[in-house]
Amino acid sequence: MMNTAEVAKFNMIEQQIRPWEVLDKQVLAVINEVNREDFVPEQYRGLAYADCRIPLGGGSSMFPPTIEGRMLQALLIEPEDQILEIGTGSGYITACLAKMGQQVLSLDIDAEAQAKARQCTDQCGLENIDFETANALDRQYDRAFNVIAVTGSVKSVPENLKQALAIGGRMFIIAGQSPVMQALLITRVNANEWNTQSLFETDLPALAG
Repeated sequence: MMNTAEVAKFNMIEQQIRPWEVLDKQVLAVINEVNREDFVPEQYRGLAYADCRIPLGGGSSMFPPTIEGRMLQALLIEPEDQILEIGTGSGYITACLAKMGQQVLSLDIDAEAQAKARQCTDQCGLENIDFETANALDRQYDRAFNVIAVTGSVKSVPENLKQALAIGGRMFIIAGQSPVMQALLITRVNANEWNTQSLFETDLPALAG
């Protein structure tokens, strides 16, 4: 018999995530495997599997599960992928990315929050994550990534992140201004060309920085 958290997770997958057209078996398996409640601040544990944003402090929050599912599905992550995460947040998406790809570099401007997230991912036994405290929108990257996941909204797509994509690399990012933003999938076609696909409209807090 499933416990209360397992029932809540099952209902989240079947009643929230699947109806939002997240049907990729690998993505659903990872969402089922990683216990979201382990990454949620204690006072919000009861909302771990609810279809809402969960505050993390400092103005940041966890994406609703539906957005997380759509992001993971859109990125088409392969086992050999090198992944850049912009905004460590709670560490939940970090853990999901690490289970799907080869290596994750997770950047966040908030050292204290990132340390808490690292504790959570360490408890999952994940050893393929590197954490750095940095302003991801202000730096140039000395290597290319197959996948870039941006966990907060931006007014416009930063050029440095586009340049950080490998040829064939995919980036999920939410761009625009409240109340209407676009969730975008950006794919690098070649050295000078990127394809941008609009996935859905949303309205989510800005990336801290």
